[in-house]
Amino acid sequence: MTPLRLVFMGTPDFAVPALQALHAAGHRIAAVYCQPPKPAGRGQLVHKTPVHVAAEALGLEVRTPRTLRDPAAQQELAAFAPDVIVVAAYGLILPQAVLDLPRLGCLNIHGSLLPRWRGAAPIHRALLAGDSETGITIMQMDAGLDTGAMLLKGSVPIGPTSTASSLHDALAALGAQLILEALGQAAQGTLAPVPQTEDGTCYAAKLTREDGAIDWHKPARELERQVRALSPWPGSYFKLGEEMIKVHAATLCEKLSGAPGTLLDEHLTIACGSGALRLTLVQRAGKKAIDGDSFLRGARLPVGQVVA
Repeated sequence: MTPLRLVFMGTPDFAVPALQALHAAGHRIAAVYCQPPKPAGRGQLVHKTPVHVAAEALGLEVRTPRTLRDPAAQQELAAFAPDVIVVAAYGLILPQAVLDLPRLGCLNIHGSLLPRWRGAAPIHRALLAGDSETGITIMQMDAGLDTGAMLLKGSVPIGPTSTASSLHDALAALGAQLILEALGQAAQGTLAPVPQTEDGTCYAAKLTREDGAIDWHKPARELERQVRALSPWPGSYFKLGEEMIKVHAATLCEKLSGAPGTLLDEHLTIACGSGALRLTLVQRAGKKAIDGDSFLRGARLPVGQVVA
């Protein structure tokens, strides 16, 4: 393997395995770029991002500019003279001046099988849509939104118990593996870019807390996917009076039915637009998550009650 001089750009946990793999493989990481530290939690203490923490643990130089459109920031980046820039969930738009900077371009580790899902939340959207598989695409970045040529792909099956969390971890590991392969081929000049088509392309819009609201008029199968897709964030929930109840896990009961939102039995099974959903792990505000039966005993809800 020919070591390359690179700049790594990433921010969340998803990007950490790739950074660690590139370092372990002997690539010369001139600098790591990530989002600036931000206040978080009840105390609003300022926390460094996962990539920032990982980079410092490896003894790497870290930069946290708020934009890359500033000429001074671009000059500082150019001074690192990278052969390639590797990007994984960085969170900032790369202007054309940055895209043109490295001789091998900017390679993005994208969490879907392009061109299926472009955008900010491809893992969650694939689950929500009922896709049978997802994966990683190593993409040559251009000025568009995830529209660049595809360089390498690897797939991961979406099973009946897959969650956004489990897929996230599998894809992060796969991304680390594929970016090493891509850089090896780039160094040898053997990468074969494949242009994307527009066939079957969907936009993976960023998630909000409102996406987690359970609409009992939807089919139970769709809501069961929602619970898995939005775990752990933003999480699925329903209202019990004025109280928000989080749903961490649920199972399908398609043979049961009733008016949407109706409690059907003593196991916290709730009727949906078609079929029913048994809530197996739920959480009240400020409390620990408990199984559905325990929740129902404490809440004292009668069978037949309708929840929002």
